Amino acid sequence: MITFPLLSGSLAAMLHVLTGPDHLAAVSPLAIESKRRAWKVGLMWGAGHVAGMMVIGILVYFFRGVIPYKAISAHSEKLVGLVLVGIGVWTLMKLVRKAHRHQPPPDHTMHKHPHYHDIDTAPYIHIHAHGHTHSLGHSHTHTHPQRKNLTMALTVGFIHGLAGIAHFLLFLPALGFKNNFQSAQYILGFGIGTVLAMSLYALVLGSVSTQLDRVQNRSFSFGFQLVSGVVATIVGGYWIFY
Repeated sequence: MITFPLLSGSLAAMLHVLTGPDHLAAVSPLAIESKRRAWKVGLMWGAGHVAGMMVIGILVYFFRGVIPYKAISAHSEKLVGLVLVGIGVWTLMKLVRKAHRHQPPPDHTMHKHPHYHDIDTAPYIHIHAHGHTHSLGHSHTHTHPQRKNLTMALTVGFIHGLAGIAHFLLFLPALGFKNNFQSAQYILGFGIGTVLAMSLYALVLGSVSTQLDRVQNRSFSFGFQLVSGVVATIVGGYWIFY
């Protein structure tokens, strides 16, 4: 049964998640790369975000006279900025490597060789064009980008949850309900709304990215990822120097 505390907590969380440019900038590059499984990236970010908020909330509530939470919050915001810049630069570097891999091979890989055939009827000369493949002896190790993206999303979400005392303030409405059960419902709703909002956002981005690959629109797909990487870098820089 959907109650008012549960619904209000969910709506507050969804508004908080989708109006945070740093939230969207952190998840976008990972979601675009994950394609159809992008919703898992949003889910992991949401779970990490709720966990980080719970940690900072507990620390402030029980140790507000001991722990300098304002200083910790300020430094965690700088850390979020560094992480965002890292994600942005990582995305741009992957795009550069991808563009390099898709460059056409040079013309000198095709060699033409004349051949002389001495046949009883009439000898003739013709030319065969041979394509040579060159093995450079490189060994390739395969990584698991999906697993890496999920780990990054969980970590970034947790750091995001720790950043900013405003996250603790989002839990304050829970204190205004009549009993602890309703307060717990608000907090539960907040967690559900956080995970749901970011999962849906990541799902939309992943679906768009999948469709672009399906129609083989490489230029638009490249630009889509490029914008996400640039935005993540800019937003991260803002958090560092703001």
